[in-house]
Amino acid sequence: MPLPTARGEVSAALLDALVREPGGATLPGDRSLREADPYGDDSQLALYVCYELHYQGFSGVDDAWEWDPGLLRMRQALERRFLDALRSDATTHDDPDAAVSALLVEPADGTGVSHFLRDEGELWQMREYIAHRSLYQLKEADPHVWVLPRLRGRAKAAMAAVEYDEFGAGHGDRVHAELFAALMADLGLDPAYNHYLDATSARMLAVVNMMSLLGLHRALRGALVGHFATVEITSSPASDRLAQALRRLGAGEAAVFFYTEHVEADAVHEQVVRHGVIDDLLKREPALAADVAFGVDATVFLEDRFADEVLDTWRKGRSSLRAPL
Repeated sequence: MPLPTARGEVSAALLDALVREPGGATLPGDRSLREADPYGDDSQLALYVCYELHYQGFSGVDDAWEWDPGLLRMRQALERRFLDALRSDATTHDDPDAAVSALLVEPADGTGVSHFLRDEGELWQMREYIAHRSLYQLKEADPHVWVLPRLRGRAKAAMAAVEYDEFGAGHGDRVHAELFAALMADLGLDPAYNHYLDATSARMLAVVNMMSLLGLHRALRGALVGHFATVEITSSPASDRLAQALRRLGAGEAAVFFYTEHVEADAVHEQVVRHGVIDDLLKREPALAADVAFGVDATVFLEDRFADEVLDTWRKGRSSLRAPL
């Protein structure tokens, strides 16, 4: 894909550098890095672009940029501010059992995006939500693979079993990212990887960036496991509501199938992650307990921020995207 459009001083300098040769370009300076809002469009886009060099990359960008020392120093400065903000704003538990237990209770009067779409959402709102989510779903499970070399024993085996399902259990047409692309096509959206990057809000970028941040750093392996547990625990009921929404809106079979597939699969994955991955990891490395809890809390915090923004704009009759579909 081509490079996206800059959203501020930091991302503009980074994007300008990436079209040049590594080592000879001017990257964002310390002042601009310090002043950028850790949750804002500028810093979140810059982080997303840095992380994307570890995934599919960008057309016209030298692959050598992936491990360029200057770019890594710049990324580290952005990561530290983002992580510090999350630890300050999101942390509510130090006990992973308490953090996970809070996820297991489905409120009777839920007000999230999936509830809204099931009960009253319109097709244009569903299409916007899918466009937002495409930034992760078209690389679904990729950030979590990085934790596998950092696990041992039962935790490694259980995590690999879940990832095997996410990647289609050996069947290319069943890879979850491919199923999401079919969903997008069914809804008349462009399923090209990162096609909606310029349209997506900073709050969605932060959701995806946190996965990459936790996955890339071995020191954050506990938080990555907590994050993954949150995704799997909350996915099944939300997927059921989204499948109901798509049926009500008259979507095609491919669109509905993506979420019905996740209702059953993620109900199983929840048990595997909780009892196979978390329990065994903490048995081997009990010092990671607070990090696991942080991974849960940070995921909930960023997802709630994203949901609040989307629902607020929709209730005002406005698009939640930077560029309406």
